[in-house]
Amino acid sequence: MNQTRDLSGKRIAILVTDGFEEVEMTEPRRAIQEAGGETVLVAPDGDSVRSWDDGDWGQSFDVEKPLTSAKPDDFDGLLIPGGVRSPDKLRMDDGAVRFVQEFFSDHKPVASICHGPWLLIDAGVADGRRVTSYPSLRQDLKNAGADWVDEEVVVDEGLVTSRSPRDLPAFNRKMVEEFAEGRHRGQGS
Repeated sequence: MNQTRDLSGKRIAILVTDGFEEVEMTEPRRAIQEAGGETVLVAPDGDSVRSWDDGDWGQSFDVEKPLTSAKPDDFDGLLIPGGVRSPDKLRMDDGAVRFVQEFFSDHKPVASICHGPWLLIDAGVADGRRVTSYPSLRQDLKNAGADWVDEEVVVDEGLVTSRSPRDLPAFNRKMVEEFAEGRHRGQGS
């Protein structure tokens, strides 16, 4: 396996709550697992979380680690799927915000798609970063000090962002590369 795509021995946290965009969790999760990585679904509440799929509620997924006991030290990277509901709820959760901040403080790679970058704003880690997102977040990210661009995938020192599900192939490739590379000195809060 290509070393830039080998995630053997790497554990990746996937931070969600009810209303995450299903395909923005399942497709990146599959890409991580196909590269040899382990994924752990982390959520603040409950034993399961429900996705949003094609304009309606989707499948339920088992929470593998409650946010209250999840430690960033136990993970090599973080995935933040989009969907309007999940990131909006997570950015109001102090524990979720701290969880994200610690990945940046530890210089660990983070991948966020669609509305996921909302959480980066509230974690205070968007300032000075080159990012993309769902277009409706453009002004929010600019107001937070980010350099927002309209591209299918943007990589900035271990931070990978994309606009929407149509960008998943490019997002998944870059996400796996950044997770494989590990810590990035420029990734900090």
